[in-house]
Amino acid sequence: MEYNFLSATVLLILITDPLGNIPLFINCLRGVAPHRRIRVILREVATAFVILLVFMLVGDRFLRMMSLTDLSLRIGGGIVLFLIALRMIFPHPDGPFGADSRAAEPLIVPLAIPALAGPSALATVMLLTSQAPSKMAEWVAALTVTMIVCAIVLVLAERIQQWLGERTVMAFERLMGLVLVAISVEMMLGGIRSFVHQL
Repeated sequence: MEYNFLSATVLLILITDPLGNIPLFINCLRGVAPHRRIRVILREVATAFVILLVFMLVGDRFLRMMSLTDLSLRIGGGIVLFLIALRMIFPHPDGPFGADSRAAEPLIVPLAIPALAGPSALATVMLLTSQAPSKMAEWVAALTVTMIVCAIVLVLAERIQQWLGERTVMAFERLMGLVLVAISVEMMLGGIRSFVHQL
């Protein structure tokens, strides 16, 4: 599957799943003073952005250093994405990634990692750059737009949950999970097809 700026942006938004992360963020920020919540959310989104950007910029070199191929990344990333998508469709009480609901202010875990910059997001940004390194500017722009969308949705998390209701948010998350299942299967099939052609 050939990606461009728009399709990469949609894919990254589906994977980071800001709507599905609303309950996790609200739960983790309960013990944080209301006046600090926006600052904490922006800090966590910025942290996730930096982590994903680093993987995007150096991920291809890392793969070569570890003697890993684009095929293994496609198949492995597809499997990870498939498992997380299943947890979105069949929700776990702690969300798709699990949660650590302590009263202390969260720092990096679990909001930046793995909620936003989880295994599937890391695999996806590396896959984009390994498939089309010449489109690096498009991938960085897609990641930037994705993180801006995440920041807006998560800053407005409590209002969105009030406006839409918990059931609507859950329905959106399951719909995103269904789309991600299809994308993950396509990633795996693409990797398998390429592998078979190389035999």
